[in-house]
Amino acid sequence: MAAESSTRPGAGRTALRPVDLAREVGVSTQQIRNYADAGILPPAERSPSGYRRFDTRHRTALLAYRTLARGFGWDTARAVMQAVHEGDVPKGLALIDASHAALHGRRQELQATSEALHAVASAAQAPDAPASVLRIGEAARHLGLRASALRLWESAGLLKPPREPGTGYRRYGPDDVRDARMINILRQGRHPLPQIRALLDELRSTGSTRALRGVIEERRAALTRTAAAMLTGSAALHHYLSTDTPDGGLFPEA
Repeated sequence: MAAESSTRPGAGRTALRPVDLAREVGVSTQQIRNYADAGILPPAERSPSGYRRFDTRHRTALLAYRTLARGFGWDTARAVMQAVHEGDVPKGLALIDASHAALHGRRQELQATSEALHAVASAAQAPDAPASVLRIGEAARHLGLRASALRLWESAGLLKPPREPGTGYRRYGPDDVRDARMINILRQGRHPLPQIRALLDELRSTGSTRALRGVIEERRAALTRTAAAMLTGSAALHHYLSTDTPDGGLFPEA
């Protein structure tokens, strides 16, 4: 078929061609047909000659889908619109809820990392560093820990105390004691070992956690932008479900 026409729109709706919808969002007319075939757009009537009949309802669905995708991603946006057009609005809303929950989880993880950085900074400034090099038992007593904990952290790559030539005894200097103190604080906060290792590597390489704090702030700003995009997408979906459907709204009765 060379073209598609929409000469009989739904009641009170303006007829639209695939090219009209395509131009609206900057995609090809074939992409509009793909959206219709995938259930992203509502079912379209066909003319006696087989052409799809689009109208403003399809335009609103298209805009809702594209707006949802900016906040929730293409896969979730597609699944939401497909659920809606299968008549399962609760499923579509559950997908929205799940995405918000996942975003909240990422915020919590980011906050935990931020708190870990604060703990690292506090431990790094502790004034009670030993004046001399300590062996592992002495370091453990100084920190109020068991020597087995220090050995465990060393085996995990978190501590790297040098060894005495000949005897092989571990030698804990001020920096090693500082690192052990930070690890202890972070483990008390239930921070995972890989996160602790990343923090210590940053501190050892740069002498501060400034770079990681900058990354956290950038990530926090990105999550805020995502949350705002989710809100905009949800509003577009609400508009579609409330006003541009054959029965005047797809929301289930309260």
